[in-house]
Amino acid sequence: MMTNLDLTRRSLIASAAALPLIGLAQTARAKAPMLGPATTRFNRFMLGEFEVTTLLSNSLSVPDPHNIFGLNVSAEDFADASEKAKLPTDKSQFFFTPTVVNSGAELVLFDTGQSSGDITAALGAAGYAPDQIDIVVITHMHGDHIGGLIHEGSATFPNARYVTGAVEFDAWAGMESQKFDSNMKPLADKTTMLAPDASIISGITAVESFGHTPGHMTYMIESDGQMLLIAADFANHYVWSLAHPDWEVKFDMDKAAAATTRRKLLDMLSTDRIPFVGYHMPWPAVGYVDKHGDSYHYVPESYQLSL
Repeated sequence: MMTNLDLTRRSLIASAAALPLIGLAQTARAKAPMLGPATTRFNRFMLGEFEVTTLLSNSLSVPDPHNIFGLNVSAEDFADASEKAKLPTDKSQFFFTPTVVNSGAELVLFDTGQSSGDITAALGAAGYAPDQIDIVVITHMHGDHIGGLIHEGSATFPNARYVTGAVEFDAWAGMESQKFDSNMKPLADKTTMLAPDASIISGITAVESFGHTPGHMTYMIESDGQMLLIAADFANHYVWSLAHPDWEVKFDMDKAAAATTRRKLLDMLSTDRIPFVGYHMPWPAVGYVDKHGDSYHYVPESYQLSL
């Protein structure tokens, strides 16, 4: 004998069975277009009383990374190290990450990316305009660091003064470099030339890091007992440079000195547990260093700087 309760259960089951078909029809009508890969252009955190913003000025895929990293090791060794790190060997991804430090009194930009368009767009995404920049610090004179200094023949940052290492500036002034001549040299009269250990402003100190270029400098940021290294290009890949600090890098002008600097800074970062911004590290380019035997391991910052 069938009760009213049985009829009610059967009705519910039948209704439920029809729901997936209705859902499919609605999903088909609501199909959205593919939007393509995307990421943020800025990442901001506090370091004591300082506000730090990393900027993704550009990112690009580069073929044949063994032509750049590990020039002194075999293809087999490079492939083995890459396989262990789950990295492809036919191409790699480069990130270009200038950094803004707001001291509360001055807005300081470290490096300017490959072009004025790149750095202006990244600054705009972060809420800044080029005319707000008070100081532009150039860690070294490679084109992907000085490329954004000039826009259509004029200074991209019209109200800024400029700071760089004296050794670096003098070395490039004696070379043939179209990018240096067009972008950095016209700003020489507005540029302060620093020696290692000199301060830009209170809490920002130059750190000698020669090797990648003749006068390459990194910069230690310190506020309320917290520290952060603007590390520029002393290490250019989170595996091929950190796990293998003695591997030669194509863009290191003095490869032996660069390797010595790499180990020195990696030891300091690891021992003192200091976070760093690596110009070419995976976006958002902020991380820590762990020492593993004779090599090092990159640990991306997660929430440590947000606490």
